[in-house]
Parts: sequence; C-alpha cells; structure tokens
Amino acid sequence: MLLVLSEDHKEHLSFLPKVDTAVVGEFGRIALEFLKKGTTPKIYEGAARKLCVPVEMVQHGVEGLMYLMTESSKHMISEVDFLDSVLVLGFVEELNQILLQLYLQHQSQIRSVLSLLPSNLPAYHNVEWRLDVQLASRSVRQQAIPMLSLRLLLMRGCDSCIDHSSRVLQTDPSTLLHLISTLEAALAAMKTSHTRRILRNIK
Repeated sequence: MLLVLSEDHKEHLSFLPKVDTAVVGEFGRIALEFLKKGTTPKIYEGAARKLCVPVEMVQHGVEGLMYLMTESSKHMISEVDFLDSVLVLGFVEELNQILLQLYLQHQSQIRSVLSLLPSNLPAYHNVEWRLDVQLASRSVRQQAIPMLSLRLLLMRGCDSCIDHSSRVLQTDPSTLLHLISTLEAALAAMKTSHTRRILRNIK
C-alpha cells in the first residue's frame, strides 16, 4: 500500500531538505512527543530561533512529519512501500533513508499511542455468523437456498468509555465468494508496479 500525500503535506515536508540530517531526527522526536502529549508552541519557537526560520515553517515541518509517520504506522506499510510513497517528495536518497529509519524505529510506539487515542469511527471487535438453508416452500417442495447472516460487533472510544454497536448483514454464498475474490484482486492490483507508478504521479 502506498500513501497518497496531498499538496499541503508535500509543501510542509519540503522544509526538511533545508535542515541538517540531525535536525530531521530531532523533528521526528518532537513529532512523537507531540503525538503523546500534544503540541507546545514554545518548542516551535525555540527550534525556529535556532534555525533562523519562521515559526510556521517549523510547525508545518513537524506536523507533516507527524502525519507521514502516523499514517505509515497506522497502515503498517512495508519498507518498499514507504520509500515508494516518499519518492514523490523528490528528496535525496540519504534523506529518504533517514525518514525510513525514523518510521521503523518508532512504528510500534506510534501504533501503541494511536491505540489509546479515542476515535469517532467504529472499529471491528468480533463477528458472529449463521448459515440458514431453506429446504422447501409452499410452491417448491424440494429446494436448497443457503443464506449467510453476519453480525458485526463494533466498538468505539477508549477503555474508559467504550460504545458497543452491531450491524447485521445477509448474503448468499455466491455473492460472498464474488466479493472476496474482488477484494483479493484489488489488493493484488495495489502491489503491481503499474499501480505504484500511477500512485506516485497522483497530484
């Protein structure tokens, strides 16, 4: 899977080649601290004074780096996909490798932090299923019509305040098999070199 970066995110990250590699690592540390504790304007101001650049430039650089790391960790993208995703930024190979090491070094920690953050979107918790088969009806005495019922159990929120909900879906086995094969084909297509070239050139 490749990340699709918006023009705003590309502009925010364009600040990184203008600083030393050591500063990029420091920005990664700041981004991780902000993810855990929230932003602190004083840190932006201190970094801006040291680099002799506007505060907004530092803020955008850290926020862009934070987005890159959190989205990569959230989707657990591979090393190859990460490097392919940052190719659109036009950075030199050394900077791409530094970003990759930041991602690999902090991936598990970022995922742990993200798991503790409350989310407005429901997440998968469990699934219950039942297979019903209609063997006869008033008009047809002998028949076999299978129907699969799925009950998706969802949860939303954090440990202190969890909201549970459920959704019931019904389908026949042939439709379910078609859906599975279509999704598997879509996932396989995402890994092809042709799709990677298209995603890299999306503006």
